[in-house]
Amino acid sequence: MSELLSYDEALERFDPALGLEVHVELNTASKMFCGCPTEFGAEPNTQTCPTCLGLPGSMPVVNEIAVESAIRIGLALNCEIAEWCRFARKNYFYPDMPKNFQTSQYDEPIAFNGWTDVVVEGPEGPQTVRVDIERAHMEEDTGKSLHVGGATGRIHGADYSLVDYNRAGIPLIEIVTRPILGTREIVPLVAKAYVAQLRDLLLGLGVSDVRMEQGSLRCDVNLSLAPRDDGSESDNTGRHSLGTRTETKNVNSLRSVERAVRYEVQRHAAVLTSGRPILQETRHWHEDTGITTSGREKSDAEDYRYFPEPDLVPVAPDKEWVERLRASLPEPPHERRARLQAEWGFSDLDMRDTVGAGALGLVEATIAAGATPQAARKWWLGELARRANETETDISALGVTPAHVARVQALVDEGAINDKLARQVFDGLVAGEGTPDEIVAARGLAIVSDEGALSAAVDNAIAANPDVADKIRDGKVAAAGALIGAVMKEMKGQADAARVRELVLEKLT
Repeated sequence: MSELLSYDEALERFDPALGLEVHVELNTASKMFCGCPTEFGAEPNTQTCPTCLGLPGSMPVVNEIAVESAIRIGLALNCEIAEWCRFARKNYFYPDMPKNFQTSQYDEPIAFNGWTDVVVEGPEGPQTVRVDIERAHMEEDTGKSLHVGGATGRIHGADYSLVDYNRAGIPLIEIVTRPILGTREIVPLVAKAYVAQLRDLLLGLGVSDVRMEQGSLRCDVNLSLAPRDDGSESDNTGRHSLGTRTETKNVNSLRSVERAVRYEVQRHAAVLTSGRPILQETRHWHEDTGITTSGREKSDAEDYRYFPEPDLVPVAPDKEWVERLRASLPEPPHERRARLQAEWGFSDLDMRDTVGAGALGLVEATIAAGATPQAARKWWLGELARRANETETDISALGVTPAHVARVQALVDEGAINDKLARQVFDGLVAGEGTPDEIVAARGLAIVSDEGALSAAVDNAIAANPDVADKIRDGKVAAAGALIGAVMKEMKGQADAARVRELVLEKLT
């Protein structure tokens, strides 16, 4: 493990500069330049053709829906849309790149010069940070390598490697920020909040399922440090002395984005404090240990030998088409948050916690499925957020859907289960045991409504606790709680506590 400086000491000595590159797999039915399907999880190498395999003589054709999605993303990020742009070949060799080049965009992206605002909880309260977007450009995804053997799952130490080209050619949009400066101690929170907001925005646009655990949204974290005494903070021209950056590749959860930024701040600071230089390189994030390790020396643009793609015509979006797409955009994130907060009756703190947990869309979908705002928030930010923290995963990757949560609450409202039993239902949902109703049936969790069984359990509790029973007979009704607890224990929590209380008081008063 690399030597680290404490986070507070790192910020005393250095100013961080953050850059984020987010790759978004579009949910088009076919690939970027051919008609192959894009379904996730298909048998390896069953969704390929000569074009996405780069075989001689094959010719690409641009996916119109992918271009439309790219324009909508650009507009939602307040970007300018190019009147004319081209694809380029990005040349490099890697086994999962079947053509030995990636069809991408270089100096002529379809969207550029945008921005979005994110809100994070700073030392003195909520703080709005403007994130400038340098570009959002179209490209194709690579295949996927599987390294078999070894301890890390990476190529080093593996016995052999397999390549699945199903993903090769799936439409990607890469969204690149300009350096984010001046955020200091909240820089990890800004990174997490930006990716979370981007995920919600893309879901709202309907252009991607943004499943980070499946790789349909992946984040590369660029970070550098500059000495605090470089004068940058007092430079009113906006210039900033940037240090040498590293790029942590393919960070695949909101929690990991925050952790990776924090770790790299501490690692960079330790290296610079020791007098050593930072190596410009890519790095790998390890979710299990919470560290980054060296990948390869980072290439510059000239190393990729970009040149215009000769087999594709330029893309020239019609202005009227662009304006129609602009008119179809959903409401901006800040307006949506304000509207939902008012509709749900959430306090500012409630809303900040919901957004911070990455649960805004989940809560919204749960309410749409029939739950009340309070119930949706209770389960997602309580029971499910706790499980996500315990398993060190994103809340959206637990395997629990908004429809599941709404149904669990409906079962509580119907009196079929109570909150305690509902937690066991969530155990089953996380374990993949089926729907809430199936779990209730399989685990025998339904509340016992048999009056005879409840009455017998109450009689047993009274007999076992005569002193408590006498107190209730003497008018000390508050003592009923002990008998109710005894009955609930005997019934394994599967009793209606309110009905048990009624029976206790009926028998003793």
